[in-house]
Amino acid sequence: MPPNTTATTGDKPAKSGRKKGRRARLIVLVLVLAIVGGIAYGAYWSISTVRASFPQTTGSITLQGLSGPVDVKRDGNGIPQIYASSDEDLFMAQGYVQAQDRFYEMDVRRHMTSGRLSEMFGKGQVKNDEFLRTLGWDRIAKQEYDTKLSASTKQYLQAYSKGVNAYIQGKDGKDISLEYAALNFTNDYTPQPWTPVDSISWLKAMAWDLRGNMQDEIDRALMTSRLGPQQIQDLYPEYPYSRNKPIVQEGQYNQLTKTFQQSGSSGTSQSGGTTGVTGTSGTTGGTTGATGTSGGATGTTGSSTSTASGSSLTSQLGGLYNVLDNVPTAVGVNGQGIGSNSWVVSGQYTITGKPLLANDPHLSASLPSVWYQMGLHCRTVSSKCQYDVTGYTFAGMPGVIIGHNADIAWGMTNSGVDVTDLYLEKVTANGYLYDGKVRPFKTREETINVAGGSAKTIVVRQTQDGMPLLSDRDDELVQVGKRATVNTAAPDRGDGYGIALRWTALDPGTSMDAIFALDKAANWSEFRQAAARFDVPSQNLVYADTDNNIGYTLPGKIPTRSSADDGSIPAPGWDSKYRWTGFIKQGELPYEFNPKRGYIVTANQAVVDKSKYPYTLTTDWGYGTRSQRITDLIESKIKDGGKISTDDMRQMQLDNSSEIAKLLVPRLLKINLDDKNVRQAQKLLEGWDYTQDSDSAAAAYFNSVWRNILKLAFGNKLPKELRVQGQCLWVSKIDSTGPVDDDTKVRECGERDADQAQPDGGDRWFEVVRNLMDKPDSDWWKTPKSGTRPAANNMDQLFARAMIDARWELTAKLGKDIDTWSWGRLHRLFLKNQTLGTDGPQVLQYILNRGPWKLSGGEATVNATGWNAAGGYGVVWVPSMRMVVNLADFDKSKWINLTGASGHAFSAHYTDQTSLWAKGELLPWSFSGKAVDSSTSDTLTLKP
Repeated sequence: MPPNTTATTGDKPAKSGRKKGRRARLIVLVLVLAIVGGIAYGAYWSISTVRASFPQTTGSITLQGLSGPVDVKRDGNGIPQIYASSDEDLFMAQGYVQAQDRFYEMDVRRHMTSGRLSEMFGKGQVKNDEFLRTLGWDRIAKQEYDTKLSASTKQYLQAYSKGVNAYIQGKDGKDISLEYAALNFTNDYTPQPWTPVDSISWLKAMAWDLRGNMQDEIDRALMTSRLGPQQIQDLYPEYPYSRNKPIVQEGQYNQLTKTFQQSGSSGTSQSGGTTGVTGTSGTTGGTTGATGTSGGATGTTGSSTSTASGSSLTSQLGGLYNVLDNVPTAVGVNGQGIGSNSWVVSGQYTITGKPLLANDPHLSASLPSVWYQMGLHCRTVSSKCQYDVTGYTFAGMPGVIIGHNADIAWGMTNSGVDVTDLYLEKVTANGYLYDGKVRPFKTREETINVAGGSAKTIVVRQTQDGMPLLSDRDDELVQVGKRATVNTAAPDRGDGYGIALRWTALDPGTSMDAIFALDKAANWSEFRQAAARFDVPSQNLVYADTDNNIGYTLPGKIPTRSSADDGSIPAPGWDSKYRWTGFIKQGELPYEFNPKRGYIVTANQAVVDKSKYPYTLTTDWGYGTRSQRITDLIESKIKDGGKISTDDMRQMQLDNSSEIAKLLVPRLLKINLDDKNVRQAQKLLEGWDYTQDSDSAAAAYFNSVWRNILKLAFGNKLPKELRVQGQCLWVSKIDSTGPVDDDTKVRECGERDADQAQPDGGDRWFEVVRNLMDKPDSDWWKTPKSGTRPAANNMDQLFARAMIDARWELTAKLGKDIDTWSWGRLHRLFLKNQTLGTDGPQVLQYILNRGPWKLSGGEATVNATGWNAAGGYGVVWVPSMRMVVNLADFDKSKWINLTGASGHAFSAHYTDQTSLWAKGELLPWSFSGKAVDSSTSDTLTLKP
């Protein structure tokens, strides 16, 4: 039963499971009594209302439009396997079945992608809708459908839409899902028919979620208001190629490099420096500030007369932060700082003699899960019915995104390549400046309908090359641009400055074609051809087939830039030399096939060594902490002739080892501490194997030390625009074992000091700290005295201070008895329904939400149950699913989802996989007809 999930960060002391369970049962009992007696909400929350929305899973249903019967076989977890005799019937049935389980989720998603959330949820979503209308995802999706997609893809999308509409036809909202009954309290919203564009638009949402380094662009530009070039470089160190290997090590990009060298072309700039918005050239190894000339930055060491940006760019970007931060909430998935794991091992190193492939994409936790498991099977594969595929898809989209068919398997991780750029535009009354001339904006009006309120009309402005002006969506940004101080090195201010976005996903593409092509690819050549159509989001694709081949390919529409710009910071829109120069040809993108080492690992690390590839893919890779750990685990298994099993792959996915702990703990143990209570906590680290299990007290203490190191070293040194409002570091009521004088008492959690910034704790910060440990007297290690806490003047003193602060933080959170401490009490997962479970009435939050689960793992571990140092230790992103594919016998493959097949809150399959997922267990994954029949619990026949 759903407990109270109002504390989502895990920062408050955990209550016992028994007390928590009693409270949850009591709440549900009260609700049931209310339902039965009609005391409150009885008209809406009757048992018949709840049951009316549950899908029919047995017997038969007649669907107009089918050409023949379709069987829907569900296993004990409600996961459907669909059997049909034509492609159109297969995808029509897929639409029907997904609507049975997840239509409310699908409906919310399409309103989000089209900027129409206000139609469902009222005026509180107007700002989100304004921003999403400005991006225009649904408009681009319509262009894709009209001009880019193949005839067969359009047929499948139409069939899918027919299936969805067959399910909702004639049904009231309350007959579709419990959430619609709740919405009837405040509006009379009615679900509208599904369209092919609704399906395509969701790919835009996922592309936004995985868009690359846009946030880093903003961060670096904001840093120039306070930090100099070397300081910024400290916070964005070079990728450690010598320590953490890139994905492609034996691939064909080496030959590409030779070709470019022979032709005298060097591609785009590969220098270590980045360039400023004025177009001045960066110096190797340094960073030119977004507001400075070469080698300088406005701030501690910069020039005050260098560019147009100054306070304008800083203020504009600072305001844009607020707009961007709201969008992931609307999307329901958020890729900022998040990664994924996928790897494949050749049959020469497996017990089965055929490849094994593992994948676990990391996304923010959502309820229901962003993924939907299913199988799509033609009874006989032929030209009339071409598919026999199973895996993970999105509710609202036909086909399978990640999985396997009868011949091949594939997995995905985000490549992180740079496909977005922000431009500072010089705005006038008549348009925007471009190469000395004023160009008019393209404009359109958008009307936002608001449930229970008046409609609002906005004007969207775009540059001639299609870049939307994001800054129009915030009144404060417009005013800041108008009154910004401008110096002689920049164009006249005119009516101010705006911020425009260039993004590959704002061009019509063919990713929907790619999904169907991947689903029926039978070999490496067909796989590569299919992947080439997957233009956005750019993904790392790993491959294996039953003929014992493994491979990797990087598809995507990836821009090329001039030597003046590497895409690392916002660029001046008034200068054409900062515009994109084209796109990398698919034949020139990195790939690898059957490497001699016998395995391929992708975990968001660098794709290639930049010195061996002529194009800049990005300046912001993940730093390879997870990828190198996976590589080490594989190497340890196969040395001396060892072989890897399916369960070995599963165990690797659950690896909780902390790489930053391996680096820091030996140093922390050498520090002399006067306070016996702090020494007691320090002793937890003695003999610790650096494994972050949920029951580990050492893991709890270390992660608190790590968080306090970040706070002390960097928290008060970043610009105010980067200072995250979040939960406090410890509560004010510290018991008698700790300091009690007034100076050391800190405000209650939830009111963290506004003048304290906090890094997110990702593996970039691992690399930052690793490098700074070679500079023990760096200014980064200096922090002032606070109350009775001593000032720190070097690294060891700051580490000591962090250990003291961590001891009293955990005393406040977990109690003074360290024997009761555990990482899982801090590191908890709450699953919140993405709409009414976050903003609905409290009674709905009790009904719709689930948790907590005490988790192992942590930030940048292979078992990446991520947390954000700015907000506490609560789990904020997770392996959203896990799978291991056995190419020797597909029926011995394994899979798991974060939640369950159903989006219905009282269904047995709402979160029936979550507890297994939290333990690291996997479910059997049936594929053959015999295995599916053996696992089938319910069969529904759809008849024409």
